[in-house]
Amino acid sequence: MTPLLLSSYTATTCLGRGLAATLDGLREGRSGLKPCAFETVTLATWIGEVVAVDAEKLPKNLARFDCRNNRLVQLGLETDGFADSVRQAVARYGKSRVGVFLGTSTAGILQTELAYRRCDPQSGALPDDFIYRTTHNSFSLADFTREYFGLEGPAMAVSTACSSSAKVFAAAARQLACGTIDAAVVGGVDTLCLTTLYGFASLQLTSSEPCRPYDAARNGISVGEGAAFALLERLPPKVPDGAVLLLGSGESSDAYHMSSPHPEGLGARLAMEAALRAAGLQAGQIDYINLHGTATPANDAAEGKAVAGLFGDRVPCSSTKGATGHTLGAAGAVETVICALALTHDLLPGSPGTQTLDPSIPLNYQLVSRSGKLRHALSNSFGFGGSNCSLVLGRAQ
Repeated sequence: MTPLLLSSYTATTCLGRGLAATLDGLREGRSGLKPCAFETVTLATWIGEVVAVDAEKLPKNLARFDCRNNRLVQLGLETDGFADSVRQAVARYGKSRVGVFLGTSTAGILQTELAYRRCDPQSGALPDDFIYRTTHNSFSLADFTREYFGLEGPAMAVSTACSSSAKVFAAAARQLACGTIDAAVVGGVDTLCLTTLYGFASLQLTSSEPCRPYDAARNGISVGEGAAFALLERLPPKVPDGAVLLLGSGESSDAYHMSSPHPEGLGARLAMEAALRAAGLQAGQIDYINLHGTATPANDAAEGKAVAGLFGDRVPCSSTKGATGHTLGAAGAVETVICALALTHDLLPGSPGTQTLDPSIPLNYQLVSRSGKLRHALSNSFGFGGSNCSLVLGRAQ
């Protein structure tokens, strides 16, 4: 594929709001996870909560979009000057030439959960102030973002579980290649809700302690929430030295099981191979891999086999979900931004929470953060149902 410029990007998770807070947390090996005390949930698990979300107020003209998910959308957009960068792109290209491509898993389901508590006891009707289309609906965050900036270009939401906001980079790149747009707001937002927390607990996938990716004693995920965005544009005539580029994307589908990965990591390997081909790179040219690494026994084992089979044990790699929690539909975008920070600051992120590496997974896994010269990084995002996506980023030189 033709390389694209990430002209602006930002991320907000339980680790902190914005790039500086995220970078500091990664360097320090800090975790933002805490025991679950979200809403009315009573589960012995740890979560990654963005505490400032409830205080966020949407503009009056967009009040119909009000829900936890869209509040976090706004919080993320108004961080690191990202919204200003989008407005400048609109001024350059026109409001019909900037697209919106956002990923989410559960969108505004919490709003529906709250509405059901207030349903009519006789008829069961939901309250009149509940608006499904602009809250619960998966398209809501893309629609909200388009209206937030007054855009008239294409907009879409991708909901393929945990690969959602990685796949939007590929979708936007295709539209830029087709010439339908000149810039794209890409990213993902997912927020905590009861359906997610109780749902993963019912599948026996949540841990009663902070998650430990690739640990010999790993026993489940820590559900988190987050917002991450990037502005994708074609390369300018003179690319700034050190700029972050999207070099390639690869997508695959296991078609193996609704909630378990292919045990040999078949789909994961196909996605990584496709991303390398798109970027025109060999496996030996990747300097860091941000693993999907959810800390469930099956997921880490399958991904580990795929990565070891393709890269061996040479490439430094880690899962940063011990720092941020598993932000589900936002994970792809969050971890793409983490790769961008790694590239621009020569950082190999560690893995908070992981203590004793699983000896059956022969990877060059980074327990603690350290400095390292990086030119190319790969980010893995693998979702329920075998929906896989890998992205290759590079630093311009």
